[in-house]
Amino acid sequence: MIIEYDSIYDEQIKDLLVELQNYLIDIDNWHTQILLSEYRENMFKIDKQKVMQQNGKIYLSIENNILIGLIIGIVEEKDDIDKLTNDCAKTGAILELVVRNDARGQGVGKNLLEKMEEYFKSINCKRINIEVFGPNKKGLNFYEKNDYIIRDMIVSKQI
Repeated sequence: MIIEYDSIYDEQIKDLLVELQNYLIDIDNWHTQILLSEYRENMFKIDKQKVMQQNGKIYLSIENNILIGLIIGIVEEKDDIDKLTNDCAKTGAILELVVRNDARGQGVGKNLLEKMEEYFKSINCKRINIEVFGPNKKGLNFYEKNDYIIRDMIVSKQI
């Protein structure tokens, strides 16, 4: 069952965000991803603030009163460079999409993604952007299976 954000799930949300960050740490061959002691308390606070300021939504996938997945989305703000270089169509952005490890492969992520897409369509967004950590091949494959394409890339080099 997918519901809109309910604060009774805050602690489970924080746990799920920590699970995601630990996954990113595990796949980071440059070892630049970290998990500071304040991450658990502050990451969700930061995401929630963006949701409130940027017309966003948080959807939760709940099974037997347990959070098994979440998605957080906002409407992107356009900066001066955007205004000079693109059509500035209203664009949604997925900040977080996390499914508990033991619930993956059951359609939870797809259902959450579709729910957020419905919201973005309802407020006349024309595009959706999702930043995917380069080494996260599973994440990239998931989005490609759901009709997302690589549109922009950041290339990096260690020096």
